[in-house]
Amino acid sequence: MDRVILTGIGSGAEKQEYDPDLEEMKGLIEAAGLDLVMVMLQPRYRPDRATCIGKGKLTELKHLVDELEADQVIFNLDLSPLQIRNLEQALEIPVVDRTMLILEIFKQRAHSHEGKLQVELASLQYQLPRLTGRGRAMSRLGGGSKLRGAGEQQLELDRRYIRKRIQDIKSQLAKVEKTRQLHSQRRQRQGLKTASLVGYTNAGKSSLFNTICSMAHSSGQAQVAADQRLFQTLDTTTRKVRLPSGREVLLSDTVGFINQLPHHLVAAFRSTLKETVEADLLLHVVDRADPLYLDKMTVVEEVLEDLKVGPKPILVVFNKSDLLDPDMVLDGDGINVSAHTGFGVEKLLETIDKLL
Repeated sequence: MDRVILTGIGSGAEKQEYDPDLEEMKGLIEAAGLDLVMVMLQPRYRPDRATCIGKGKLTELKHLVDELEADQVIFNLDLSPLQIRNLEQALEIPVVDRTMLILEIFKQRAHSHEGKLQVELASLQYQLPRLTGRGRAMSRLGGGSKLRGAGEQQLELDRRYIRKRIQDIKSQLAKVEKTRQLHSQRRQRQGLKTASLVGYTNAGKSSLFNTICSMAHSSGQAQVAADQRLFQTLDTTTRKVRLPSGREVLLSDTVGFINQLPHHLVAAFRSTLKETVEADLLLHVVDRADPLYLDKMTVVEEVLEDLKVGPKPILVVFNKSDLLDPDMVLDGDGINVSAHTGFGVEKLLETIDKLL
């Protein structure tokens, strides 16, 4: 397991008892299977153009890298190609920014052919403008103003390969999307309604999906893996469940959203997400025990707006109600459930039945 140091900039947040952005970064590092050995943030409002953190902090970071024998340094924000190059030259180990970390998690989670293609597309699109050669090795191999050095030649070959691979992947994904459209048309002809679980990552969508399937799926068993790691679900899973009226509906479990979801990921997964949000009913699953649940609801609503979700019924499902104080007054606008205990799930199924 790689040892990593989490660093970057903040506004004094590292001195607070609880910083949600910092905790989310820690959760991403854990989800990537990395060993976090140190957190060091620099209080400043604007990143340094060359190295993100200041020179003094960079020197301190270099000492920590050597002392703790770190394998990687992870920044809590996105870095420019220039910043990554300068930081790797100074630290002499790989530097990873926030989007690169999320892409790595998605790469680990992708199991379907389409999911793997989508993650590779997002990674290549993010990597292409960040190809800056081999750093110091590139400058040594420059070869003068009239000659293209070996480093420059390799850089151009890399760019050419990535551009071609991006076009190949887009072509393959276009074929997959056509197949998906045919399946969607077939479901419509059969009269099957669709409902999709959407929400912030780690809101408990997969756990709720499993609880519903154990009650209303023909197998009577859980259908997907679920744990506390961020982005546990990546590939969309759809199962047919029976509602209290006896009618059947297709229920989908989907990838979770996150604050500042990388643009390349949204673009690469747009076709999958679009089909998901084009369901007849959206179930917006919310971790009601999270003190920042209202902010995270706003993030999900913004992503749905970015995906141009048309007018459709959206049912808010407040999950993890078992973790709340029994005397707490729960939100009246929505369904309160617990995927862990099964509380409220029957009422949820009845409400889905009425809305569809």
